[in-house]
Amino acid sequence: MKIVIAPDSFKESLTALEAATAIENGMKKILPEASFVKVPMADGGEGTVQSLVDATGGKIITKTVTGPLGTPVEAFFGILGDEKTAVIEMAAASGLHLVPPGERNPLITTTRGTGELIAAALDYGVEHIIIGIGGSATNDGGAGMARALGIMLLDTNGIEIGEGGGALSSLAAVNIAGIDNRLEQVKIDVACDVDNPLTGMRGASHIFGPQKGATQEMVEVLDNNLHHFADIIRTDLGKDIEHVSGAGAAGGLGGGLMAFLSAELKRGVDIVLEATKLETHLLNADFVITGEGKIDGQTIFGKTPIGVARTAKRQNVPVIAIAGNVASDSEVVHEHGIDAVFSIVPGVIALEDAFENASKYVERIAANIASVIKLGK
Repeated sequence: MKIVIAPDSFKESLTALEAATAIENGMKKILPEASFVKVPMADGGEGTVQSLVDATGGKIITKTVTGPLGTPVEAFFGILGDEKTAVIEMAAASGLHLVPPGERNPLITTTRGTGELIAAALDYGVEHIIIGIGGSATNDGGAGMARALGIMLLDTNGIEIGEGGGALSSLAAVNIAGIDNRLEQVKIDVACDVDNPLTGMRGASHIFGPQKGATQEMVEVLDNNLHHFADIIRTDLGKDIEHVSGAGAAGGLGGGLMAFLSAELKRGVDIVLEATKLETHLLNADFVITGEGKIDGQTIFGKTPIGVARTAKRQNVPVIAIAGNVASDSEVVHEHGIDAVFSIVPGVIALEDAFENASKYVERIAANIASVIKLGK
């Protein structure tokens, strides 16, 4: 019997690899002769670098870069096992968690550190860069990122504008002559699961600005600035990013990556499925076990278990999911390829207990699932 184990991380308790290992340990107790294939998964958000590094036998690289407030921060990126692919979480360099609540101000926060991570990845000679763009502290349209890669953003006097979304109002010209020429040989995919445009009531500033510290007055300034930014890009680069789906992700970084690096925005889980070659691992599998911290009605919208299930169903492989929290509206996942769902929680327990003993609880439910499989066989 071949069982593929492909969970996402269980937030605040287990990485995807730790979850996969606990599932394997539990199932081996009941099915010692089975063949297990562990494929740590993610959906492009937090934990994607670690999952892809674990899944491919890659490595984590740490790098000191410019943080959202312009001060140095310790960030990281991954080089996958093929040594040709780098994976970056923009939040590692430009994330909201790097800015104390009292200092959050998207008028001044910058994505420069994300650009520095991209440059560091290029130093490893990669041919493909995957960038997850959730959790940003920024609203600069990727201007800081662009400048870190050699692009000049100039005011009417030909002087570089300042950092942050507030400085975009003084932008008069974009000069890409100095862009890092190594980017010409690199394919860039962006994990983006939102469809917000760059500007307007559903744009970056109005929808995401307040959680980054923007007042209503600041939101209006930021939105106007991104509109101006898009106008300059349209004029100087011949690219119209303003109303493109996903351009507003991460404070407009989605749009900036498209404009400056010709990046392609894709659903996060689809990028991970491709990078981990899950479909190949599923060949001749009898079952696939997936899961994450919570399974509910929102799981069907691009979350890892559904991505795994849809891939498995192309080969008619039964899918079993586990989660720390199985919500009352989770039944909808059965319409999207998940055959059975189990909660790892043994009863009414404290949240701290659930986090601290997650591995034990995962292992126990995995053994129970294996027992049911054995009975069925």
